[in-house]
Formats: sequence, C-alpha cells, structure tokens
Amino acid sequence: MTIGTTIQVFLPDGNPRSLKIAEITSRTVQAVLFPRAKIEDAAKRGELKNVGVYFLIGASDEDSKPMLYVGEAEECLARLRQQNKQKDFWSVGIAVVSRTQHFTKTHVKYLESYCYEEAQKAGRYKLNQTVPTRPFVSEPMEADLLDNFDTIKILVATLGYPIFDHIKKPHKKDVLYCEGKSAKAEGEYTEDGLVVFEGSVCNLHETQSAGPYVKNWRDQLVKDGVLIQSGDVLKFTQDHIFSSPSTAAAVVLARRANGWTEWKYKDGKTLDQVKRQGGNKAPSTTIDVDDE
Repeated sequence: MTIGTTIQVFLPDGNPRSLKIAEITSRTVQAVLFPRAKIEDAAKRGELKNVGVYFLIGASDEDSKPMLYVGEAEECLARLRQQNKQKDFWSVGIAVVSRTQHFTKTHVKYLESYCYEEAQKAGRYKLNQTVPTRPFVSEPMEADLLDNFDTIKILVATLGYPIFDHIKKPHKKDVLYCEGKSAKAEGEYTEDGLVVFEGSVCNLHETQSAGPYVKNWRDQLVKDGVLIQSGDVLKFTQDHIFSSPSTAAAVVLARRANGWTEWKYKDGKTLDQVKRQGGNKAPSTTIDVDDE
C-alpha cells in the first residue's frame, strides 16, 4: 500500500520561479531552492545561515548530462556566496538545513559524502568535484542521517531535481523499441523524457542528411563515455535520459527521426498512438524523418 506524503512549498516572494522553501510537514529538514540570480534575495532568509548540505545545478553545452556539485558548510550562505564567485556552471542552488538547527559539521559532512555517492549511482547528473571524505559516525547517528537523506531525496525531487532517483526498467509491456539497420534499442517514456537503456545498440555512421544536430549529440555522448564503439555499432554503456523522444531516436538511428513514430511497443503501437492518441489506431503524422 502506497502511503502519501504532505509537502509544503512556501514562496517567500510569491513568484513560483524564484525562491522556494520545501519541507515535509512532519519532519525537520528544509530545502531552500533559489535561482543563482536571486542569491542576494535568498541571503535575506534566516534558513541559509544554518549548517547544511547544498547542491549546485547547471547545464553545460559540453556535456550530455546536467552538472551537479554537492557541498557542505557550517553557514550555507557564506559558502554559497563564495561559490557564486568561483564556479561558473551552476544556475540553481538548493540548500538543505534543519529547522531545529540539529545538524552539526559532522552530520553535513556525512550527508555530503552520502549524497555524492547516491547521485553518482543514480547517474542522472555529471558530478563536478572531487570525491568528498566521509567521517566516522556512530550507528544510531548513521540511522538518523539516512532517514534525513530519505527526506532530502523527496524534497529535491519535488523541487524539480530528481538527483537521487534511480532509473528502473519497467514491466516488459511498457518497454519501447527503436530499430533500424544495425540499431536495436530499448527504452521507456517517463516523466523525465525518453530513457534509453544500457546495452542498447546504435547505428555507427550518420546518414549524409543527418545534419549537425544529430552528429553533435552523438559525438558528445561518445566523448562522455555514454556511447562506445563495439564492432560496427555504438553501444550505450549506461541508461541515458533524453528530453525528447525524437533526439533519442535520432541518436539510435543515426539520422533525423520522429521519435513519436519510431519508438514502438511490443504490440507494434507507436509512442504517439499510446501516449498522444489514447491508443487509437489512427495513423500519426510523420515529421522530419529521414527514411534512408
């Protein structure tokens, strides 16, 4: 039986794209999200003057995944102002503190290390730092901190950043397939986008009409180690999330593609038919597809 969770998100200035303070109403951990451009507005909040763990998040034109930095501080505000001067990549910060000021330096150093490890396992973000050291803590303290981590995991995902959510393969009936020439890929359409699963195979060479968009995406995935050459194909070394089904299909097929019609379920229905046409058999319009 699934148990619901009540989460309160407070908007201090009433702007849903500005500061957000999230908490599970029955717990003491708070997460404060702020756009980098609003760091001085966030500085007016007392929450950031506490001991805490923080996350810096940003996109990069040179990486196929968003970037993440995990840190800790005895006073989050002072450290975040320092990071604002020193690190260029981030656009959003999230600081996690205790409403009861329960966290100590040892607590947040443990959480920093554990959060880093779990974020790396989840594989959704590229970690932009050295590996944090983990201090020794007693068994009872560790149990409390792991409980705190569960709250952190829920709060940051609620704020739009599923840093610690692992990608799980669905039931066989929900698996999508994209095939053509040597390409044979499996994936799932999720709330995050189209996930292509580890072990999926892509065509090795782009068609002449693929265009720079397709080539640049594939080159970047090779550079990041997400794709490696295996004989006469490219293979996914890990699960990878694409925001667009068409980008995922284009990478797999090495040509321009409409992912809504290229990705199909086991029964032959397209992603378009199931997710946009309500399962009807009416044909969907194909756009920007290279049939070579």
